[in-house]
Amino acid sequence: MFLRSIKRKKSGKEHRYFSVVENRRLADGRTMQRQVVYLGEINDSQQAAWRKSLEVFDEDRRAYRPLSLFPDDRLLPPDAVDAVSVQLSQMQLRRPRAFGDCWLGCLLWEELGLGRFWARRLADDEGDVPWEKVLAILAINRLIDPGSEFRVHRQWFGNSAMDELLGVDEAAAGKDRLYRCLDLLLAHKDELCRLLAERWKTLFDASFDVLLYDLTSTYFEGECGQIPKAKHGYSRDRRGDCRQVVVALVVTIDGLPLGYEVLPGNTSDKTTLKAFLEKVERLHGKARRVWVMDRGIPTEATLKQMRDQGMAYLVGTPRALLPKLEQKLLELPWQQVHEGMAVKLLKHEGEMYVLAHSDQRDKKERAMRRRRFKALARGLHALRKRLPKRDTLLKRVAVLQSKAGAVARMIRVHLPPQGKAITPKSFHYELNIEAYRDAGVRHGSYLLRTNLNDPQAAPAGLETISGNAPQLWTMYMQLVGVEAAFRSLKSELGIRPIYHRIEPRVEAHILVAFLGYSLTALLRKKLSSHAPGLTPAAVLEALSEIRMVDVCIPTTDGRWLIMPRHTEPEPRHEMLLQRLGLTLPPQPAPRIRSGQLIGTPA
Repeated sequence: MFLRSIKRKKSGKEHRYFSVVENRRLADGRTMQRQVVYLGEINDSQQAAWRKSLEVFDEDRRAYRPLSLFPDDRLLPPDAVDAVSVQLSQMQLRRPRAFGDCWLGCLLWEELGLGRFWARRLADDEGDVPWEKVLAILAINRLIDPGSEFRVHRQWFGNSAMDELLGVDEAAAGKDRLYRCLDLLLAHKDELCRLLAERWKTLFDASFDVLLYDLTSTYFEGECGQIPKAKHGYSRDRRGDCRQVVVALVVTIDGLPLGYEVLPGNTSDKTTLKAFLEKVERLHGKARRVWVMDRGIPTEATLKQMRDQGMAYLVGTPRALLPKLEQKLLELPWQQVHEGMAVKLLKHEGEMYVLAHSDQRDKKERAMRRRRFKALARGLHALRKRLPKRDTLLKRVAVLQSKAGAVARMIRVHLPPQGKAITPKSFHYELNIEAYRDAGVRHGSYLLRTNLNDPQAAPAGLETISGNAPQLWTMYMQLVGVEAAFRSLKSELGIRPIYHRIEPRVEAHILVAFLGYSLTALLRKKLSSHAPGLTPAAVLEALSEIRMVDVCIPTTDGRWLIMPRHTEPEPRHEMLLQRLGLTLPPQPAPRIRSGQLIGTPA
């Protein structure tokens, strides 16, 4: 990199403009020059009438004051007041750090009104740094590069431009300060959920007529002796060896989060729904809503209670119910949703059942069945050749059947009675043709269940969905919005594993991840209308290439002029910003400092 000056004449006067330029080698061997940082005009010793001055923060006086900058290759005018001569030839670039993604995160934070919300809620708690800014650091870290509070303190904050964007110093990311911030959050969780509902309504005219509900789990590393909710249970992370908590999440049909709940790790899916329905009504009032849920969450008692209270639901149903309705469903015609997807609608005992069949799912399930069937048959064949002792044989057969799952019913295994010798005749197996055919018929099919059989029971605007099988299937498919939210929480936002050892901080950790997901959901919603096809992760990664550096220029009186500058966006960044309707902010104010700089040049 090198310093370039350009001379221009305006109204008969000469002006000089400076910028930092880099050389880039192209694929064809040519060299291209690119302006990295624009420094602007620095005065020449000419008429005072047009001398340019800028606001500079004097770190010694702790105050802003105007300064006129002159290059050291020009004499300082004798009448210059508040002027300083800078040695441009000794310019250094220090502290390159991420700017573009952090700046976008701060914009999303303010657009959701989270800065004002937390400033009011945390104003009574004393702190050298406003607590809402400390929380912004934690939440935006979750959005961009999730890590532990200790990692934020030791690494991420110093490698980001959050200090310039929030107007704070490194004290804002002190380790103890970050942990203390977590201790202040949980009391305001319900108010936060109300705020988000209001903002989604204001920003996107979001509808809360259809709500998606699902559960996931996140596990701990360690014993978790002081966390009562940390229990062993069914692990969706395939970490049954670790204690966990269950997280219940509700989002709108567009994937906008409305609320969540942290439950003990051994909570059964069937026991969570009733309390969550009551909480949503308490927070957002009673209304006609359609609850979309996966199978296994509602019990028959809960569904009956929802029908009695006038609540609408659309839930997945275990495929084991198919044989009971199969004869009636065979008589009904298929309705084509799109190529490869067809549905049937059956009214039965005051409810409606939607049978959906997907060609792609059919192929996938047949391939899975074939693979498991072959593995089971080969394992049994190997046992029949070796003929181990009876106890060993029983254990090996049990393991094979457990791995095969439902496919195990397709092969009848005949074991010799107690005390009889194990021979190829006494230990044999055969194909269960009936079970094999039944499984093949039901491949690619799944059953939905709803009480939306009366247009008057549907929320306003959704009357036409009653009795419309394709629309009911389309609505159920929106449940992938919750699954996408869980993937985002676990992968992109790093909610797992949890290392905290105190339960309030565990729940505060999940609240910070929920805030990070709210920022992700806001960005995804904006992209869907302005730049469809782009994901939040792709946008953040692209904007992270816009960096901030400290341009450090020594003065002739022994001080340093420090000019924080974000780099010039490249064409693809400019196109992305244009699609989002965003403009990079003005450059931060320079600072002037006495003494030596800390660190080494970039």
